[in-house]
Amino acid sequence: MNNKVIFIVSGIGVVIGLAAAYFSGVVNSPLQPVFNPAPNPFPQGIYANGLIESNLPSGENINIFPEVSGVVTKIGVTEGQNIQKGTPLIMLDDAVQKATTAQLKAQADAGLIMLEELKHQPRQEVLAVAKAQLAVAKASLYSAQVVLDKQMQSFTLNPQSVSKDTLDNDSNAVKVAEANFELLKKQYELTKAGAWSYDIKNQEKLYQNLYNSYLAANALLSKYSIKAKEDGRVLSIMAAVGSYVSPQGIYGSYTQDMNPVLVLGSAQNQLAVRCFIDEILVPKLPATSKMQGKMFIRGTNTSIPLQFVRIQPYISPKIELSNQKTERVDVRVLTILFNFANTAELNLYPGQLVDVYIGEK
Repeated sequence: MNNKVIFIVSGIGVVIGLAAAYFSGVVNSPLQPVFNPAPNPFPQGIYANGLIESNLPSGENINIFPEVSGVVTKIGVTEGQNIQKGTPLIMLDDAVQKATTAQLKAQADAGLIMLEELKHQPRQEVLAVAKAQLAVAKASLYSAQVVLDKQMQSFTLNPQSVSKDTLDNDSNAVKVAEANFELLKKQYELTKAGAWSYDIKNQEKLYQNLYNSYLAANALLSKYSIKAKEDGRVLSIMAAVGSYVSPQGIYGSYTQDMNPVLVLGSAQNQLAVRCFIDEILVPKLPATSKMQGKMFIRGTNTSIPLQFVRIQPYISPKIELSNQKTERVDVRVLTILFNFANTAELNLYPGQLVDVYIGEK
């Protein structure tokens, strides 16, 4: 009985081994690719990674960072909107800065009024008062002189009629009246001359300082309204009403780093492709007059001819195109820019990665 079981188990093992050998030897036919890999359309074409971006005369997409910190109170544009130069993009809470600006404006206005007051001196009413005081002093001097003259005449006729003390008092009264008249005369001349030139210059400097402070505060106030510097298209809005932004940008909830508040691009139908050529392949590049490129859209069999724009004459460290971080490897690349006409059928957007071959016409 035991031998029979052994033979049965051995037979089953042989069958399993033969089946495993058969199925392991079967060659599965490869699956057809979803799309064909990008072929090299040039006899000696150079491959490069490409990044689609807006077609700008210089630089890359425009990253908007506020120059001041604050809470977003209004967003005046939407993603995908074409905008013109001067369009308000984002408004920040400017209540404190607006009050500070108004206060400095009031101080500057007060300084200007004081300056105009100094320039328009003497005031006619003040000059009239000084003139009247001078007339009173002149009359007092005349009255004192008349009294002294009478006393002197009486003394001349009869020395016993006027005491020496009376003559001295009357004589002193005339001297006091003369001194008072001279004082009021100089005071009248000082009033008539108006403000001192140095007082006017000092007030002018003070007013200019106050006005410059107002201009600085007003310029800072304008920073709370972020406006477009050029015509373009809104590619991305990272902020929302109530978000806190700073000159470092806005904190990204998903990326957990600082990002630009807005990203703007060109509003034209032309898009650009930024290509990165390994420095080892730079000597193999054709002359710029003969250079042309062809772009292949990943995930499709679509290819688009590219028109050469310019070479960025600076070899820089290679970057990871997906997150714009510098790679740690010591690889440097040359940047070449092409452009192409974008249409609705292509369904392409800035930031998209593509394959590019560069060759000679």
